[in-house]
Amino acid sequence: MEDVRDGSTRPFDEKRPQVCFDESSKQQISEIHVPLPLEPGQPQRYDTEYERNGVSNLFMFFAPLLNWRHVKGTDQRTACDWAQCMKELVDIHFPEAEKSVIVEDNLNTHTPASFYAAFPPEEAKRIWDRLEFHYTPKHGSWLNMAEIELRVLSRQCLDRRIPDQSTLSREVAAWEQDRNARQATVQWRFTTADARIKLSKLYPTIATSAGDLADEPII
Repeated sequence: MEDVRDGSTRPFDEKRPQVCFDESSKQQISEIHVPLPLEPGQPQRYDTEYERNGVSNLFMFFAPLLNWRHVKGTDQRTACDWAQCMKELVDIHFPEAEKSVIVEDNLNTHTPASFYAAFPPEEAKRIWDRLEFHYTPKHGSWLNMAEIELRVLSRQCLDRRIPDQSTLSREVAAWEQDRNARQATVQWRFTTADARIKLSKLYPTIATSAGDLADEPII
């Protein structure tokens, strides 16, 4: 936890940009009946019946110090899909960076093996060497600011029925363009010092002398 928090307080370095990464999904739903139109005093009304039209995965990149985010939609959430996202980050989004510093969770696809599953060994090693990973702790995905951006996306863009992946891609791209243009960011106020106070029960204590326990946590 402290590793992730300390990383987010570092000043921006164009050679080592920090990018938070997370993923979510959106079920596509088609209408069976035409919705009732808007009327004075009445919102548009949808029938309870609908048709499921598959599920798309959404990968979220968020660089908080640049107020930049990018959402990539895929059919699946496989190891190769994740590896392709990291390749695009290195080669397209931050090609001048010596290393991109990635904050993400401990999903089983977030490993070096995924690069070797997706690319030839030389390419897998090249991409891996351009990345530095910092993983959120178990049950600590809330430390990842990309998760916050996904909640904003869900609330502002995905809180309705979307019929297919092409419509989903257009809607998400419009949201991304608008949010980037407004330089929207996340105001993160939870510091390492706050964590040591509010989450003090999670920190172990050490014995300083026989029968005594120190109040200071092991850092």
